[in-house]
Amino acid sequence: MRRIQVCFFLLLLIFSWSSLSAQDANIEDIPDDYPPEWVEIISAPYSAGDRSFIITIGTLLPVFFTGLEDGNHGLSIGGTGFLALNYYLSENVYVGGEISGMFASTRGRNMLYIIPFGGRIGYQMWYQRFEFPINLTIGAATQRYLGKSHFGLFFKPGASMFWRYNADWSFGANASWWIVPEWPRNGKNVMGNFIELSLSARYHF
Repeated sequence: MRRIQVCFFLLLLIFSWSSLSAQDANIEDIPDDYPPEWVEIISAPYSAGDRSFIITIGTLLPVFFTGLEDGNHGLSIGGTGFLALNYYLSENVYVGGEISGMFASTRGRNMLYIIPFGGRIGYQMWYQRFEFPINLTIGAATQRYLGKSHFGLFFKPGASMFWRYNADWSFGANASWWIVPEWPRNGKNVMGNFIELSLSARYHF
């Protein structure tokens, strides 16, 4: 599990470094053979009022659960996906909303389901046709296991790298950290930690 955590943080650092080091592409940096529409997209891909709709599917790796007596959660690698909408406040800053879902089985082949939803805020840099968003989702999640349910907070920081296919579509990969607290009124507090590795398609409009 330690190796998984280290790999995730290394991925997050790489994405973050890429986002911070990527600069707005100047007209001089754009190859001469690019068509006129690409010159406009690459030099200023976003402005206030732009939107993007995101479809994502991937895997979710259970890393560790705090609050368990033996620390053994017994969950297998699960599946996940989410839909999100971003609204750009400027060429770099965006806000939006997201609804997700995940499932994972236990050793006894019982299923855990978590359905998070919330608001997101992010910052994005780009270089030519590559885009590097970093975002944070804060909201709530419904958890269900063996007929029992819990409703609580949800946090998801993450980073992505996208390639702009054309004016309407871009495709990329994401690395995110799910933090899912379970703080019951009567009982021991538990906090689940998961790593999401996923692929996304974004529609720009």
